[in-house]
Amino acid sequence: MNERYNCGWENLKKIDGEQGERVIESLKDIAPDFAKLLIEFPFGDIYSRPGLDLKSREIAVIAALTALGNAQPQLKVHIQGALNVGCTKTEIIETIIQMSVYAGFPAALNGLFAAKEVFQKNDSASI
Repeated sequence: MNERYNCGWENLKKIDGEQGERVIESLKDIAPDFAKLLIEFPFGDIYSRPGLDLKSREIAVIAALTALGNAQPQLKVHIQGALNVGCTKTEIIETIIQMSVYAGFPAALNGLFAAKEVFQKNDSASI
């Protein structure tokens, strides 16, 4: 594989862990080229740019996905990713609450419920 792919794969594993690997694997039988693009472009090209650390990038992704309001599965993956790269629950919750101003209360509520689900899953896994 090429350098973009290798860099992207490493970032995907750091950020999304097994969840990200499962997404890529699930695409291989329907759209393997898309799986490759998903690794190379966002995770290889964008996430590896200087200027923002992975924690800041994940906060931005949570804000964007919350504001979109129609990407709950991806939001949950990136909430977990944010935790994986060092974000606190408080930082995640505050990011989502901030989106109530720009995306509305329904979008923020949905984001908070997604966060609650991820947090509960993590809490039960650590028991």
